[in-house]
Amino acid sequence: MKKNNDAASVSMNDFAALYEKYGPMVLRRCRFLLKDEEKALDAMQDVFVRILEKRTTLSSVCSSLFYTVATRVCLNKIRSDKIRSGPSVENLVIEIADNVTANHEDVADTSALLDVIFSETKEDTREMAVLHYVDGYTLEETAEKMNMSVSGVRKRLSVLRAKAVACVTMVMSVFSGFMNIGRG
Repeated sequence: MKKNNDAASVSMNDFAALYEKYGPMVLRRCRFLLKDEEKALDAMQDVFVRILEKRTTLSSVCSSLFYTVATRVCLNKIRSDKIRSGPSVENLVIEIADNVTANHEDVADTSALLDVIFSETKEDTREMAVLHYVDGYTLEETAEKMNMSVSGVRKRLSVLRAKAVACVTMVMSVFSGFMNIGRG
């Protein structure tokens, strides 16, 4: 009797024959895409489960159907693994530690600069600066809160701003001096 290798020769109801005929090809495809033997075996089982679930709507099967389903199952597994895994805990801890250190240094540097800027400045001028520059109050609102005229607030903030610019300019010149020493 002549053996028929035609796709129609394997019945959708003959699971063993489907598995025997298409199993090796599906496993090769899953191994290629997933690069992990255990995941490839799981994916291969998923491929056959999906095809068996759809057997009532399929009239026949062919290798391209199994190949396509295997590809889709593997790509979905890769995608879901990426979503589930996310960044490793070790990487998160390192990143948080780096940011805390950097933020702490920035806060310390900023605090030192503000101390220089606000040295020899009246306490209410500092409060005005916070109200206007940090809290976002208008000059009018700041003047009202401080029980001062708008022109008085404007004058004090202008003097403070000039002092801040001078301090920042000085810091930048010192910093650039350190950078030039390192190059020399």
